[in-house]
Amino acid sequence: MTNTIVKAPAAEVSFIDEVCSIPGGEAIRSCIQCGMCTGSCPTASRWDYTPRQVIAMVRGELRDELLSSNSMWFCASCYTCTVRCPRDIKPTDIMHALEIIAIRDGLSTKRSRTPVMYKCFVDSAKGNGRVYELGMMLKLFLQTNPFAALKMAPVGLSLLLHKRMPLRPSRIKGRGELKAILDKARALGGAK
Repeated sequence: MTNTIVKAPAAEVSFIDEVCSIPGGEAIRSCIQCGMCTGSCPTASRWDYTPRQVIAMVRGELRDELLSSNSMWFCASCYTCTVRCPRDIKPTDIMHALEIIAIRDGLSTKRSRTPVMYKCFVDSAKGNGRVYELGMMLKLFLQTNPFAALKMAPVGLSLLLHKRMPLRPSRIKGRGELKAILDKARALGGAK
């Protein structure tokens, strides 16, 4: 009889531990589900799940359902929920932690353009060392809804005429160093 070593499958990290491992998500365990965040949120009516429900879903291990919703993408980062939270939790930071997980795992919704906007923003900053607004917005509209650009054309034209938005990108010195920093952040586990 030979001794065969059978390895137990690696224990999966719970959703709440995954959220807690991202800076800003640590306080989720302290939530008492009072609903102050939802009552304070100016955009909660547009969310698939309210801020209080989002926190409950993390605790309930409803990972894919939550990360595929529009909820965290509609957070306006106004921090009203944080100011009013009786436990000093920062629900906005929890929403940003959920965004990081959703982007990393490719679980986003088509009902929000925010994930695409984040990618366009980072690509622009990576390429130029700073954001080239015209290029970023053109890329965003082409990837989401080209016809929406028509509504914004008067604003864009006014910005161009008043020299508030350049036609060509300006690039900073040290773009290579910026790229190295971003590559290092990605290597250390940052979002893509």
